[in-house]
Amino acid sequence: MRTIRKTVLSMMLLLAGMTASAQETQFLSNNHCLYRIHQSEKYLLIPVQESAEMSNVKVIANNQQLKTFNIRLANTHVDYYVPLDLDEFKNKEGLLLDFHVNGQYRYDGGISTFSCWKEMKFSNYYDMKNREKFRPLYHHTPVYGWMNDPNGMFYKDGVWHLYFQHNPYGSQWENMTWGHSTSTDLVNWKFEGDAILPDALGTIFSGSSVVDKNNTAGFGEGAVVALYTSAGENQTQSMAYSTDNGKTFTKYEGNPVITSNVPDFRDPHMFWNEDIKKWNMILAAGQQMDIYTSENLKDWTYESSFGGSYGNHGGVWECPDLMKMKVRGTDKEKWMLICNINPGGPFGGSATQYFIGDFDGHKFTCDSKPEVTKWMDYGKDHYATVTFDNAPDGRRVAIAWMSNWQYANVAPTMQYRSANSIARDLGLFEYNGEVYCSVTPSREYLKARSKKPTKTLSEACEVIVNLKGDATITLSNEKGERVVMRYDAAAETFEMDRMNSGMTNFSNEFAAITKAPTHGKMTQVRIFIDKCSVEAFDADGKMAMTNLVFPSKPYNKIVVKGKRKGKYQVYQLGK
Repeated sequence: MRTIRKTVLSMMLLLAGMTASAQETQFLSNNHCLYRIHQSEKYLLIPVQESAEMSNVKVIANNQQLKTFNIRLANTHVDYYVPLDLDEFKNKEGLLLDFHVNGQYRYDGGISTFSCWKEMKFSNYYDMKNREKFRPLYHHTPVYGWMNDPNGMFYKDGVWHLYFQHNPYGSQWENMTWGHSTSTDLVNWKFEGDAILPDALGTIFSGSSVVDKNNTAGFGEGAVVALYTSAGENQTQSMAYSTDNGKTFTKYEGNPVITSNVPDFRDPHMFWNEDIKKWNMILAAGQQMDIYTSENLKDWTYESSFGGSYGNHGGVWECPDLMKMKVRGTDKEKWMLICNINPGGPFGGSATQYFIGDFDGHKFTCDSKPEVTKWMDYGKDHYATVTFDNAPDGRRVAIAWMSNWQYANVAPTMQYRSANSIARDLGLFEYNGEVYCSVTPSREYLKARSKKPTKTLSEACEVIVNLKGDATITLSNEKGERVVMRYDAAAETFEMDRMNSGMTNFSNEFAAITKAPTHGKMTQVRIFIDKCSVEAFDADGKMAMTNLVFPSKPYNKIVVKGKRKGKYQVYQLGK
């Protein structure tokens, strides 16, 4: 199985690279420098130190500003390199980088002493080797740099397209751009580059993409139309379209298409509503969701808002989704509104809540009482959950960002930061008079399993444990690091303890015990392990729990205690 490790773009220079000359720098003050570029190589590799102050970089040619971004220039040492693709500025004369460093350097020492100037490198090549021992084997990760929300996802012609919030110039949040990866099996991912870049309206926050099968927007039959948040001085909604299946996008000349005076006004999610023969869009606005309609994806009419006193309001509402599904075992159809929130999660930080109700294309009505909060996943590391447009067989396939804003910027990796959850198929089920969201691993993971199960735990595998009453499942290594999962049949709860799972001291908020209701008895739990994560699912979809772990060595031992002691199977995933 090909894994993303084989395509990882590290920012470390090959020996073929060339150190930049000090003569190319002109220091204008203790925090301001001009850097002239004469080399013909494809990339300038810029050294980064994550603890350094932020610098603003302007790319200038022919006396015009072509690009701007922020970066943490190496001051005393180099943590890693990030690329500036010079091919983007081909045939431009007088290429110049204008560096302005924030902080107090204007008063003490000056940026001329920074180590970055001696370490700047030019090269035509990248070293592809993965240097992160925690990089997953079958979860999507950015090949380099920071990643947070998945967005703009769609399926077309046998290919899953995943866009994501990407920082190409560092492994902490900054410079939001739409990165793009593709897969034919939801397991192996190929990085396709950055698809939608910042512009004069702002950086590119989250949004959605749809396959416009009937050419309602006029960009062509089957064109991919994206709606995203332009995050400038205010947050506005902009459009872009693609006629090459999402590889490249053209920004709509009429941007922005939706404006507001609400500070947190973002993350538009579009979908075709067959019931009203129009497009719907749901958009986060502070601590409520605004609903719109459109006939052409360009002109949007505000219809209503949902939120008020419903659900959890411990933080900002973000990354919405809205979909109709059948309730398992019935002929009833219900609508589910997904609302990601940060902070306010059940165990601190960010999480995904949802609401079940009815939707007539104009207004969403929740079935539950306002004080009821339903969580899609009861782990610490499940956020920004959204679904793919145009998924086959009418499926609702979702992917989450597998991290938490409490510690995402300091998680112990640097070549990249953050992974996505495995893909999940969503549904609905009834329990004690309420309708809940069911979450099951997408069926593609069954095809990715090894043909025969074993009893041997590995760093990338699926463990299936059959249950009969109470059970304790322990994953451990020879260092004594462990993850302990407990199922209480009488209380109908499942918990995961990562207090002693390995590295936890990078954040006071990381060590935790998370507990979930199981909404009835569990007879089988599916556990997905992939180097730095443990995801547990009730086989019937009634419980999901996603947690990161950072063991010093892979867990290589599993102990199952309960009435069905030893009743487990291990399937290898990834290579």
